[in-house]
Amino acid sequence: MADGILGLGSGQAASLNSELIEKLKTAERKSAVAPIETKIEKMTKEKVIFASIQTKVAELLDTIKPFDLFVSGGVTAFEQKSATTSGDSVTFDAADIKTLKKGTTTVNVGQLAQKDVYESLSVNGSNKDAIINQGTLTINGKDFVTTNMTYQQLATAITAESGMNANFEQVGSNEYKLIIKSEESGTANKLEITGDASVNLGFNHVLTAQDMKATVDGVKYSVSSNTLIVDGLKITANKVDSKVIDNGNEVYTSGSSINVVEDNTQIETLMKNFVTKYNEVISLIDTEVLSADSALGDKSSIRGIVSEIKDKLFGSYGTSGNKSVFNFGIELDKYGGLTLDSTKFNKVVQEDMSSLKDLFLGTAEKKGLGTTLKETLDNMKFSGGVLNSYESSMTTREIILNESKEKAEKLLDAKYQQLALQFSAYGSLINQMESSFSGLKLMIQQSVAG
Repeated sequence: MADGILGLGSGQAASLNSELIEKLKTAERKSAVAPIETKIEKMTKEKVIFASIQTKVAELLDTIKPFDLFVSGGVTAFEQKSATTSGDSVTFDAADIKTLKKGTTTVNVGQLAQKDVYESLSVNGSNKDAIINQGTLTINGKDFVTTNMTYQQLATAITAESGMNANFEQVGSNEYKLIIKSEESGTANKLEITGDASVNLGFNHVLTAQDMKATVDGVKYSVSSNTLIVDGLKITANKVDSKVIDNGNEVYTSGSSINVVEDNTQIETLMKNFVTKYNEVISLIDTEVLSADSALGDKSSIRGIVSEIKDKLFGSYGTSGNKSVFNFGIELDKYGGLTLDSTKFNKVVQEDMSSLKDLFLGTAEKKGLGTTLKETLDNMKFSGGVLNSYESSMTTREIILNESKEKAEKLLDAKYQQLALQFSAYGSLINQMESSFSGLKLMIQQSVAG
């Protein structure tokens, strides 16, 4: 006779436990959840690859900007200038390279601009926070009543007014002074200080406002600032030049100069940068699109990046529509990348710059290659562009996958929670049946023994 009920054997309820449920749940998870997790892991890799593509396209965009007719914040590759300077009485900077004139500019500084500065008599540390009560201080017609005011409060009130600043400063180990300055340099910004308080506080005129006086290519300037802008050149005076009297006339014995020339030496470097970054973009995208193991989810869209770039690169440009990059030393290699024939390219730079400008810059009415390609690459990252659309699609796919995983896990958890409850009920029933069977078995054994 078989042990237990229906061949189950005794103690079978114990086998319906949480360990069995976990084994069943793990087995089903492999088919319900694991495939979604695999897709999520692949998407993580896809995001890394896409970020690399975005970076390479952005780098290519940066290299074509100097060849854009509408370049912002700078000049085109064909407007580069270089300069050599001499002297130290001024420093030179390009306020606007586009308007910077070629040739030599000579500057002589006769006088530096300076502020108006007044200082009060000193007070010691024990009196620095005392109430002034020295009448009214008038600065450029503005009255400051010192009644019930400390030095610091008076300084704050003066600074609040336009055109003047004041500080109550420690000028020695136990010595403090109220120092008043014009906000800007130059005679137009001088200060006039009067009133009882000016006398009582002993204000002394320690620096008198004056204009900067200089000659630039023989033209005399007298301005309130130490900075001039002449022909796109920013000139900042640092010190006064030396001069002597010759036959009753002042003659400068020192000065500063700058010589500005066109600089075409950078064009080849800029073009090489473009060729390098173009090849990096093409190589990266081709590798990913052609690889069977690539994590890219939409290779067709990524391939579209290359198609858009090549469509513009291989086009015809110029006023007559007859110019191509392949006429100027840029060539295709056997792998579809670009190479630059420096000898041929530099010959064009030296002998036919206008044609090169026509090819790359073009005009507002007929845009050149650089202008067109810059706009194309720019538009890729905007709404509707291939990079923007791919990123949006990838984000949507990622959201759907995470939602699908969450849903699948919830269904799995709910199913096995219910199964656990069923197992518990089955276990109780089996235990009851086995208990009853044990009593019946004992009665049968006793009956046979009798």
